[in-house]
Amino acid sequence: MVKAIVGGNWGDEGKGKITDLMAGEADIVVRFQGGANAGHTIINEYGKTALHLLPSGVFHPDVVNLIGQGVALHLPTFFKELDGLTAKGIPTPNLLVSDRAQIVMPYHILFDKLEEERLGGRSFGSTKSGIAPFYSDKYAKIGIQAGELYEDSLLKDRLDHVCEIKNAMIRALYKGAELLDPQAIYEEITSYRDRLKPMLVNAAVYLHEAKDKSILLEGQLGA
Repeated sequence: MVKAIVGGNWGDEGKGKITDLMAGEADIVVRFQGGANAGHTIINEYGKTALHLLPSGVFHPDVVNLIGQGVALHLPTFFKELDGLTAKGIPTPNLLVSDRAQIVMPYHILFDKLEEERLGGRSFGSTKSGIAPFYSDKYAKIGIQAGELYEDSLLKDRLDHVCEIKNAMIRALYKGAELLDPQAIYEEITSYRDRLKPMLVNAAVYLHEAKDKSILLEGQLGA
């Protein structure tokens, strides 16, 4: 059985708390969209915990928590959040990450900040988490998926291509900003490979094979 928790009131409806409540009866909790720009606050026996990327089922040791391919995955935030749980004495959760989840790259956060500065008084009030540039790249088909971090040749070619585009934008719109170095970005993003690899899974196949289990879908954003 599949149940979905989604928001119908533009956020702040208590989705995280309801997910935490229902997760105890689920086999799998899937965080299927959203990024680290918002989050769910859980209050339980471990105290008050704000989750930005981790599914709200992480407090239940028997539950599999899956980051789906619709999530904007910022790896530094993801691992910082995970380490924060264990620092509070919470057992290490059972976590899986879709190999097709796309990565929020360092240049997404940079461009979010640069654009807000360029707009000045007309800025959108962004959280500067890189979300808008991330989705722009995703729909332009130049995003980088988690599974591609392990394909060196493809990854380097993709970074060279993306940095060429981004550097042209910097020269045209953000004069004075430092140009992107694809090698430096490669070294930064691949530093997470070893820790991420055991979690990677083909989410479509995994969930298809688990179709007879109780699956809870957790939406992050409001309607």
